[in-house]
Amino acid sequence: MLDELSGQTHEVVSGLCLLTPAWEELDHAVTSVSFRRLTPRELGLYVASDEWRERAGGYAIQGLGATLVERIEGDYLNVVGLPAALLVNLLAERFPGTYGYG
Repeated sequence: MLDELSGQTHEVVSGLCLLTPAWEELDHAVTSVSFRRLTPRELGLYVASDEWRERAGGYAIQGLGATLVERIEGDYLNVVGLPAALLVNLLAERFPGTYGYG
């Protein structure tokens, strides 16, 4: 999988649902992640680290996987696992002023 991502850009898409008895907000965030061209040695070293285990995309951008990435466009925390900017925006729309804006 990492070899397929090498030198390519992929999208990380996370869904978010806020649900109460009175209302529901459903949305998603998209972050583009561009990997640099990786050598077989770099791929081998990353795989040997075992950091990729139990990761949806086969890497952890918040750890050693950051060395695989050339650039991102969008919310970094979306790639880590929670689209925090989207969450705060949805909450600010529902509860204006509570988060310092909205």
